[in-house]
Amino acid sequence: MPRLLAFDTSTEHLSVAVRHGERLFTHSGAGGAQASSTLIPFILQLLAEAGLELAALDAIAFGRGPGSFTGLRTACSVAQGLAFGAGVPLLPVDTLLAVAEEARHAFGARQVVAVLDARMDQLYAARYDFDGGGALGGADSEPLLLAPEALEVPAGWSLAGNAFAAYGPRLAPAAARHEVLPTATAMLRLAPTLLAAGRTVDAAHAWPLYVRDKVAQTTDERAAIKAAALAGPPVANQS
Repeated sequence: MPRLLAFDTSTEHLSVAVRHGERLFTHSGAGGAQASSTLIPFILQLLAEAGLELAALDAIAFGRGPGSFTGLRTACSVAQGLAFGAGVPLLPVDTLLAVAEEARHAFGARQVVAVLDARMDQLYAARYDFDGGGALGGADSEPLLLAPEALEVPAGWSLAGNAFAAYGPRLAPAAARHEVLPTATAMLRLAPTLLAAGRTVDAAHAWPLYVRDKVAQTTDERAAIKAAALAGPPVANQS
């Protein structure tokens, strides 16, 4: 059994876990803006409880996204710093895969459309088939960013994630729903298969997976939009 550290800060929920042999040590709590100041202390606390030094880990798994931009940057930067200092490989884990794994583990769901609230009236989504895709679910496609009404859920598949309160019946109302989050323990369950598949990366090559390229306009873009609004609609050609 590999010695692993895993953490996720992609949502408003912070999740950390350490596996040392058959023993599992976990912590969960508020994430969001607090994660940048609390994540490292919680990691060090769990490692101390497990009797592990950072350098003794076989890998550090982290939720690479999609999710909160700030949360993804926090997880990635902490993972990179720890890995650089300890000489440990990193294992980036898709947060939607962790959502699907949590639904599989907690509810027995085998065909899952994982969804996370992307705000701005959109969601992140990906399909995972644990019957046809093996232990990692065999994602049908890259993670998508789409409106709730645009999500297609095949007959007999389940929905899993954290977007139900935000979008209610707009989101595939006929599908079974499982309210779950991407957890560090889900990442630990996925880790052996990911490690065997050679998914580790050096710290210098660990990056967040944003999916949404942009969430805000630059100052110049806002100025251009304001100028265009003040100028009014274009005047039709009178010739």
